[in-house]
Amino acid sequence: MKNLHGTDRETMAWINLYGVLGLLEELCRTDDEARKLTADASVSIGFAVRNGPEGTLSFSGGTCTLQKDVSSCMIKLPFSSPEKFNGMIDGTVTPFPSKGFFKLGFLLHSFTKLTDILSSYLKPTEEQLKNRQFFETGTTLMLYLVAVAVAECGNHDKIGKFSAGYIPDGTICLAVKDGPAAAIVCKDHTLTAVKSRPAEWTASMEFDSFETARSLFDGSANAMNCIGDGSIRCAGLMSMIDNMNRILSRVGLYLG
Repeated sequence: MKNLHGTDRETMAWINLYGVLGLLEELCRTDDEARKLTADASVSIGFAVRNGPEGTLSFSGGTCTLQKDVSSCMIKLPFSSPEKFNGMIDGTVTPFPSKGFFKLGFLLHSFTKLTDILSSYLKPTEEQLKNRQFFETGTTLMLYLVAVAVAECGNHDKIGKFSAGYIPDGTICLAVKDGPAAAIVCKDHTLTAVKSRPAEWTASMEFDSFETARSLFDGSANAMNCIGDGSIRCAGLMSMIDNMNRILSRVGLYLG
């Protein structure tokens, strides 16, 4: 079912699982409170969305890893539709586990606290953004989210797939100068996000600062204007950047 922006719930589910919940991997690496919440954990939560994605978040010794299946999860949360899964992310749907009832303490307490911490980084207050470490951590998480969202939008959104069809095989690097980086790898017009700096790239988009990156991600800046004034530097095969930017405009509708 489509909404007024032409976005669809299926694509949103892929972005929510691999993009939003996938950020818990990085959150447990970078946030002290998140690491403490999972320090004594040994549990995995599987999300199975009918006609959508599936994945398992595994928590152990202060770390979190995401795998794209539910074959070995301890707690399994099934969703009858992408809409129901998106509702869980929005806080309007309460899932009921089909497996792992005796592990629900972690799901109801620590996991909820983890998602609250993540939300504070993705939707911060002005006061929180005054803390430089918080600002940079949040912007890094947004960089990773945008990279995954571009990949999922290019693979599943009708308009995004059209643009991905014009991207040749290769790697696009998204980076903050002297800071974090992510990659979008294209193979046979299928996009895969990698949340690390690639050893080699075909095209590159580099932000001159965390401030520039955040302003683009939160919609307060226009990519073409930033390229024009030099605050975003592009290099390599420009057709890849052009088509990625078209997908990025779609991503803004999903994440806005």
